[in-house]
Amino acid sequence: MTIFHFIISFGLAYLLGSIPSGYWIGKIFFKKDILQLGSGNIGTTNTFRTLGVIPGTMVLIIDLCKGILGASMATIWGSTPHWAYMVIGLGAILGHTFSFWIGFKGGKAVATSVGVLLLYSPSMFTAAVITFLSSILLTSMVSIGSMLGFTVVTVLSAFWLHDWLLTIIALILTIFVFYRHRGNINRILNGTESKVPFGFGHWLSKK
Repeated sequence: MTIFHFIISFGLAYLLGSIPSGYWIGKIFFKKDILQLGSGNIGTTNTFRTLGVIPGTMVLIIDLCKGILGASMATIWGSTPHWAYMVIGLGAILGHTFSFWIGFKGGKAVATSVGVLLLYSPSMFTAAVITFLSSILLTSMVSIGSMLGFTVVTVLSAFWLHDWLLTIIALILTIFVFYRHRGNINRILNGTESKVPFGFGHWLSKK
């Protein structure tokens, strides 16, 4: 892959990632600006909370596909080194978090990053999903599941896979995800973080 090919693939990945699915679904089908609702985030969690289960599920699927398709832009020139899936997939992640369609605002990089991870390392994708779902079942908080999922991928890629490219990128993304969840962290510490209507944490709050 030449530098020219890399730039084109990265740009295409960014364009795919920048599709603001939550924003467009809110505007087209609900006549609502999700940037002005809830946390003001265009990702899955805020879509679930402000628009409902069906649009939230749609956004989750679309954002995952943005990561998968973005990373697959590495293959449009033919065979490609495996590292290119992750590096070019970063274009989709950047597009999702800094979408030019909505003034370079966006989501928290969770679903799109998981989509890229599925293409690059199915084993780490599985570890991230298991961590995410287990955390939600225990705490009923999506934010904790998201932060722990990225943390686990960073640790396992370093000490189990010894994949230093994934470790470095996962560490950067983990720091970024924690930063984007700083409001959630404050609410967790204050005991005011929103909970999904299932799981052990939800059950305890109802007792």
